[in-house]
Amino acid sequence: MTERPLITDAPNTWCPGCGNFALEYAFRDVFQELQKEGISLEKFVLVTGIGCHAKIADYLDVNSFYAIHGRAIPVATGIKIARPDLHVICCVGDGDAYAEGLDHLIFGAKRNIDITVVVHNNRVYGLTTGQYTPTSPLGFKGRSTPAGTLEYPLNPLELMLTSGATYIGRGYTKNLKLLRPLLKDAILHKGFSFLDVLQICATYYDVHSMYDSLVYEVKEQPGESYEEVIKRLREWDYNNKAPIGLGTYYRKEAPTFNDRITVMKVSDREREEIIRRVLEEHL
Repeated sequence: MTERPLITDAPNTWCPGCGNFALEYAFRDVFQELQKEGISLEKFVLVTGIGCHAKIADYLDVNSFYAIHGRAIPVATGIKIARPDLHVICCVGDGDAYAEGLDHLIFGAKRNIDITVVVHNNRVYGLTTGQYTPTSPLGFKGRSTPAGTLEYPLNPLELMLTSGATYIGRGYTKNLKLLRPLLKDAILHKGFSFLDVLQICATYYDVHSMYDSLVYEVKEQPGESYEEVIKRLREWDYNNKAPIGLGTYYRKEAPTFNDRITVMKVSDREREEIIRRVLEEHL
């Protein structure tokens, strides 16, 4: 098996100090590790939206697709339905996913489509020079809100839990030791995997000092109740200075959208038997 570099020679235009560099190299390391474990690099497809994050499609040497703003998840969904054998990874920004593409994010989780959504969450529109996004804190002063925002931020992890995502985690671009296994777990999970990554924008919203003082590693507890998971997800609401947990918050095995499509292709008797088994296993 020949190992290729995976980092392309395309000119990189990210700002010095941008957290996207950490994500790029974390993806490279995870792809190479999975290749050594027997998964061909041709089995990975990277779908990106619009924003600084999207340039990662130019910088990683794997199959890729540029979608329009907010529409990366529908493209990834279509690819997965057509080619269920592929590992489809959707890289999106916080503005891309939580504003223009919020409806698609929710329905991707609701359907439990077997894709991995990695949000490069720098909490600012960096490509368009500093406007606020749905995860910017109350009072954020940017190009579009010089006096400060009047809105509280979304808590995307809580939203994804209530929408039906079967894998939910949070990473941080200054903690590669934890970010790499989180990416690998999300990619290998069967179902809708959601990983929100705190990705520093060194130019328009550099809060790494705050993050460094607040982050801690969450130890997964698979036996927790839904109410306990919600409580943990609300510990940090993307606005205050509470502790910020990093790690896997939630994992559940459940039939995927592809499983349901498969059921529709068989005879009535086979379909009834499959549905019966699914109900016995998951209810």
